[in-house]
Amino acid sequence: MHKSRFCALVIDFPDGELDAAARFWAAALGREFAGTDGNYAKLKTGDDEPIMLLQKVDHPPRVHLDIEADDVDAEVARLERLGAKRLNKVQTWWVMEAPTGHRFCVVRPQRGPLDDRANTW
Repeated sequence: MHKSRFCALVIDFPDGELDAAARFWAAALGREFAGTDGNYAKLKTGDDEPIMLLQKVDHPPRVHLDIEADDVDAEVARLERLGAKRLNKVQTWWVMEAPTGHRFCVVRPQRGPLDDRANTW
């Protein structure tokens, strides 16, 4: 048995555009910066809201979702049974593709242990 839930909306931007993109999205969404960490800029969100990240990438701009799981491998296997495909393992997470062609990531818990608001599988 494992737990998972939707945890983040990630706005991907080609390298070099992160600062300008972060300024735009912070102003557009009425959010403050929570800081940057090399390839990422984080916008402030409440504890009960999804995380908002901007990420430097080497592909065209797009938006993707992150699903956090206390057992990444079990969640990836569950999603594969639903028709998703593994595309690439990056450090501790998987980039996947839904049957609809949309990319998403399965990541470790981002805000500590998953609680009762997570799905139990």
